[in-house]
This record gives sequence, structure tokens and C-alpha cells, in this order.
Amino acid sequence: MEDNSKLQQAMKIYKALGEPTRLKITRLLVNEPDLCCSDIGIRLESIAGSTLSHHLKQLTDCGLLNTYKEGTYIYYSLDRELIRMYAPFVMT
Repeated sequence: MEDNSKLQQAMKIYKALGEPTRLKITRLLVNEPDLCCSDIGIRLESIAGSTLSHHLKQLTDCGLLNTYKEGTYIYYSLDRELIRMYAPFVMT
């Protein structure tokens, strides 16, 4: 049963990373952890705020991103252990 759970998680992660913008977000967070949505948007440039929020939610839902709230801002960072396990390329 545990193998099925890992398989399901792997499928969610690979599906999330299969979208170019989400892959860019994870690669960005490798070198710049703890960025808020607006900081990520500035670094990625031509992406609408609502679209970026959707991508961040997808990455958070599959477990790749950790979040914490400070005031009105939500900060995002990679779950590095999960990245190393399922998608080590992101760390290069």
C-alpha cells in the first residue's frame, strides 16, 4: 500500500513539474528560498498574478512547496527532501 502512495505522489509531482512555468518557479526557489508571490512574479516577469497563484497552488498541493505567512504575505520555499527524492534535476 505504501508503494501505491509513493506512486501517486510521484505522479502529482511529475505532472506539476511538466508545466514550464512551474518548473521555472521551482528552479528559482533553489537559489532564492522564501520568496513571496510578488517577488516570484517580478523574477519571472511576464506572468499574471492570478496565473502565478494557480501555479503556486499546484506546487504546494503536490508537496513541493512549503509556505508560511508573515503579515499579509505568503512565502514559498522548496521541500528540498522531496525534490531530491523525485526530481533532483531541479537542484542542478
